[in-house]
Amino acid sequence: MASNASPHALAAREEKRREALSLGIDEAFVSDLVDSFYGRVQQDPELGPIFDARVADWPQHLERMKRFWRSVLFSSGEFFGNPMIKHAMIPNLDRALFDRWLMLFGETLDELGDAEAREHVHSRARMIAGSLLNGIGLYRGRAAPVA
Repeated sequence: MASNASPHALAAREEKRREALSLGIDEAFVSDLVDSFYGRVQQDPELGPIFDARVADWPQHLERMKRFWRSVLFSSGEFFGNPMIKHAMIPNLDRALFDRWLMLFGETLDELGDAEAREHVHSRARMIAGSLLNGIGLYRGRAAPVA
């Protein structure tokens, strides 16, 4: 992938990638994580219906989520989109549903990596969930964020 990034940004990206790889987090890990996690989501009585109402093409969604997580974990810069607005458009999306999402995500991580890899990825998932919850609260005009 060609990049217009500065040398500093490229060095930071490479350091982030090295850190993840040192924990056993590589492209195959991300692929397994996304496939396993969304398999759980589809079967979940709370989250499954929310996703099923919005995801028409699961293979396409899974590839998009793999790009997202590679961007998060490796700073790959390959994900483009606005997750906050997509989540804000889901009625009744609240902390309890994000907590459920994080629980399933953690269970998936428990099966894939060691404790260090799990914490590395799960900490980013918690940060993303908090950011989305705050953004949703602000988008919906709440006086205070929901996170």
